[in-house]
Amino acid sequence: MLDFARYLVGDIAEVMATTKTWINERPVQAGGVDKLGTVKSSGDVEKRPVDVDDEVLSMLRFENGAIGSIEATRNGYGRNNFLTFEVHGEKGSISFNYERRDELKVFFKDDPEDRRGFRTVYTGPAHPYGDGLWPIPALGIGYGETKIIETYDLVKSIVEDTDVSPNFSDGYRIEQIADAILKSAQEGRWVSVDEI
Repeated sequence: MLDFARYLVGDIAEVMATTKTWINERPVQAGGVDKLGTVKSSGDVEKRPVDVDDEVLSMLRFENGAIGSIEATRNGYGRNNFLTFEVHGEKGSISFNYERRDELKVFFKDDPEDRRGFRTVYTGPAHPYGDGLWPIPALGIGYGETKIIETYDLVKSIVEDTDVSPNFSDGYRIEQIADAILKSAQEGRWVSVDEI
C-alpha cells in the first residue's frame, strides 16, 4: 500500500505507527499456498513462535503537505485480499478495493445535488492497456492481467532503453518507509523517512 500511496499522493516524509502481535504462535504453513485465514486448522499441527506483527496502524505525512493513514492486519476474518485505498482531494474522492480490481469508485464535488454520491467506473478499452486486454468495459482485470501489464512494461523499457516504474530506487524508498514505520512503533514517536 505504501507504493500506492506514493504513486497517488507523493513521497512520504514522516510516519507515526503502532504495531501489535496478538497471536504468539501459529501453525507452520505446509506447501506454497497461503490460505489467508480462510480455513481452520486442527489442534494437532506443528506450531512455531511468531516473529512478525499481526497488526500495524500508521499515520503518514507526505512531502507535499497531505496526510494519510495505512492499516494492515492478519486478523481480518472474512477479508481475503482486501487492499483498499481512498484519496480525498479538493475536487472529489476516489476509492479502490483490490478484491474488485476492475472497479474504481469516484465522487466529484461539483456533481448536482440530486446526483451526489460515488459512481463506479469499470476498466475497459478506454483505459491504459485496455485495448489489448479488455475489448468491452467491466470484463474484469485479474491477477494474471496485472502480471502481463508488469511484464509488458519491463520488456518495453528494456527494448526502448527507458526507465521503468516502479524501479529499484522506488523499492528502496518503500523499504526505508517500512523501516521508519517499525522504528516509530518501537520508539513511539514521529520518524522522518530520511533518518533511515
